[in-house]
This record gives sequence, structure tokens and C-alpha cells, in this order.
Amino acid sequence: MAATYSSGGTMKRGSNLPAVGTYNQTLVLDLIRRAPRGLSRVELADRTGLSAQTLSNVARRLTEGGLIIEGAKVRSGPGKPRTMLALNPRARYAVGVHLDPAIDTFVVVDLAGTVVAHAEHPPRSSGSTTELIEGVADAIADLVARAEVPRESLLGIGVAAPGPLDGETGTLLNPPLLPAWHGVALRDELAAATGLPVELEKDVTAAMVGEMWVDTDDDLRDAMFLYYGAGVGLGLAVDGAVVRGRTGNAGNIAHLQVDPQGIRCECGHRGCLGQSIEPGHLLRSAGMRASTDDELRLPDARLELDALLRRDDEGDAAASATLTHTAGLIAHAIVALNNLLDVDVAVIGGPVWTRLSRGLLERVRLAVATDASATTTRTTQIFETRLGTDVAALGAACLVLDGAFTARPADMMITP
Repeated sequence: MAATYSSGGTMKRGSNLPAVGTYNQTLVLDLIRRAPRGLSRVELADRTGLSAQTLSNVARRLTEGGLIIEGAKVRSGPGKPRTMLALNPRARYAVGVHLDPAIDTFVVVDLAGTVVAHAEHPPRSSGSTTELIEGVADAIADLVARAEVPRESLLGIGVAAPGPLDGETGTLLNPPLLPAWHGVALRDELAAATGLPVELEKDVTAAMVGEMWVDTDDDLRDAMFLYYGAGVGLGLAVDGAVVRGRTGNAGNIAHLQVDPQGIRCECGHRGCLGQSIEPGHLLRSAGMRASTDDELRLPDARLELDALLRRDDEGDAAASATLTHTAGLIAHAIVALNNLLDVDVAVIGGPVWTRLSRGLLERVRLAVATDASATTTRTTQIFETRLGTDVAALGAACLVLDGAFTARPADMMITP
């Protein structure tokens, strides 16, 4: 279902100082990008505060760079028709990679954040660093060739992966579900193998970036993204910027206690969120797997989670109870986090959520609305991701687009 977000935002203003051309260009491009029908120069002047001359220069540079095009003329009232300036989405592209314990996902996206090519590959469970990097580089090369994207229009590669990671060195430290990647300096190694700039980010943070990039109404300035896949995590945006934390590893909520009487986690506590909503545990709770089963893996996960939904549709009591209980745990986590953060908007996505959302979404909304522990003053809005199963990979690609084309006051700094 299409999501419609609703929250407030602060209009960014441009500057007429000659030293801030880059900021003005990215600001104007960002406004045009978020307007599906385009914007006229008059509308841009009103929204940015830029003078007519400055705006004319900015528009000319963006047009010469192929980033925007002049569209139809629109008449609104007396006077000359206004020429609309629109985004040229095929002007630039970015590659997104999501390294996941279940499946590795690769996408090529255009400037609008639209996926133009997609591929999935089984994750590598072993191999040398060279073999791992070469495998990713080859998959990227194959996908870019299939997409027929000119190399000169590629801005770079974004990689999303479970944490923890070292943001300064671009190294995956010891993500618990990706043992083959422990200690791999992925960012620099992949850049050397592909000849393209590489950004490395935690998957939940990348997902939040992706949601914000396609949020043309700028309604996710303050929001959380709950990622539900092989693991669980939280992406967070405050005042239009993602929250990474001091080391780039914010968002670890797997050990948030949501069920004091629940199953014992490997950390020693009971009822941790990650363990309580782990797909294998859901299937065991519904009587579909024995307690001694191995960890759930794709493609079995897809088939078995689909079967869980079918049993719920057919009125199976154990399946329905499992989904209701799971929704309650997710809701309790959202309420507790919102009590702390006061953002009032929660987006949920990830591979497991995509499979189960039909059976969970309305249950989660109901449980959030009736949770007595809520202390915030506004109703918490619950939405599904707009990006589907590819949310982390697409978000990784959007990291590259965001870094190149999002206006930030820091861009106005004058350096010697």
C-alpha cells in the first residue's frame, strides 16, 4: 500500500554569497527532485530566497550538467507562462549492495532512486578477502553491464551491512551473522577492485537514508525505521539527518527487552526483541518447526513464512496467536523507542517484514494504539517501507546520491 507521511519540516533557504555555489546547486536540485511535476524559477525563488540572477546561474549550471531539463510551460494567472524545471533521473546512477546473512542484494538506481537493475546472489560463507571482494566486484560489473549504464554516469557504490563496523577505516568488524567478512576492510578493498568510490554503512542506517531519499514530501525529518530481517535494528532521522552515533553503529536494538517472560536470549536475559521475533522462533511457536531445528535460511524462510500466513488466513489458532504475539512485541518496542525519541513516525521494512506484513501490519498498528506504556502526546503513525525487499540495498545506493546531491549547511564553509 502507498504510504502518506505527515509531519512538519523547516524550509531550507539559499544564499546569495558567491562562495556557496555548490550549496545552492544542491539545494535547488533537491527541491526540483522532490517535486514530481517540476518547479518554475518563480517557485524556486520563493522557496529558496535566492535572487533572480543567482537562481538563473544555478539553473543554467544544472542544465549544462544534464541534471535538470526544461519541461512544459504552465500558465497560472496573468502574465507569461512559467517554464517548469524537472529532474533528469537518468543523468546519474549509483550502485547499492546489501550484504545479508540470508541473501546478497545488488541494485543500480537512477537519480530519482528508481531501481533500473536488480540481482540476488547467495551469500559467501567462506573465502579469502580477495575472493570475497572479487565476488562482489564481479556481481557489480555484471549488473552495471546488464543495466547498460555508462560508466561515466556512475557516482559510486554504497554498501550496507550488519554492524559493528569501523566507520573511519571502512572495515567490517565482527558482524555476528557474517563470519566470512570479519575484519575485512571492505570500503577501500572494493574501491580498489572497482575503481569507484565506495560508501560503507550499517544496513539500518542505509535503509533510513533510502526512505528519506524517496520521501518527496520531506515528511520523514524526524522518524524511525525498524528493520526486520535476519536480524533486527533501528534507523533514526532527527531534523532531516540520519543518526549514526559516534562510531557509526547506532541502532542496535536486538537486546531491547520486550517480553520479560519470553525465551532466554544468548545474552542471558529473557525476551530480547531480536530473539523473540526471529523467524525460526515464530515457526516453532506456531508448531511448524521442531525446537531443535537449525537456523532458518532462504529460500526455506520465504516458503515457510508464506505458509505461516496461509495458516493464519485459514484460521489456524497457533499461527494467529503467533502473529498477534509477534505484532505485540514489535509494537511494544516501537512505543518504548518513541517514548525515548518522540518522533511519532515509524516505518517498518526488511526481508522478513515484507513476507509477513500482510499478517502483521494492522496488528502492530492496533497494538501501538492500545499500548498503555505510551507517554508521547501525539499518535504514533506506522507505515510500511516504500522500498520493498530491496530497502537496504536501495538505501545503500541512496547514500551515494545523498552525499552528492543533498544540500547541507556545511557545504557553505569557505576553506583556505
